[in-house]
Amino acid sequence: MKARMMVLIVAMYGVAIAMAAAENPNMGTWKLNEAKSKFSPGATKNSTVVYDAAGDSVKVTTDGTSGDGKPVHTEWTGKFDGKDYPVTGGAAGVTRSYKVIDAHTMEVTGKENGKVTTSGKIVVAADGKSRTVNISGTDSSGKKFTSNAVYDKQ
Repeated sequence: MKARMMVLIVAMYGVAIAMAAAENPNMGTWKLNEAKSKFSPGATKNSTVVYDAAGDSVKVTTDGTSGDGKPVHTEWTGKFDGKDYPVTGGAAGVTRSYKVIDAHTMEVTGKENGKVTTSGKIVVAADGKSRTVNISGTDSSGKKFTSNAVYDKQ
């Protein structure tokens, strides 16, 4: 009987985690709306961003171009708990954290070898059809940049 109860509790926990991820309006595929976006010269542009449930975590996949026009692909798997999780596809030692502020807002912070290199805010519109990502930071050469990217939900 105890084994059945444990299986039931674990199953319910898994469903609750999946439902919480599904309720986050960032989940899904987002395409960059370049006409509504503004980037500093040389800033990376993520043309597609995908948020997928990955067990009790979230996987964020980005595809775009670097400031010098080279293709960029990154993957991040973690929780929206403000803790640093590694980014694959970029330089070694790169981490990113997401922290939920309210139902439509998150803070994002990027670090390289423990030093903050980017920070910003992600806001999903009330209708859930678009989101704005405002990022500021310092590139690898020490130059400051900003980006105000608008994405449309696919």
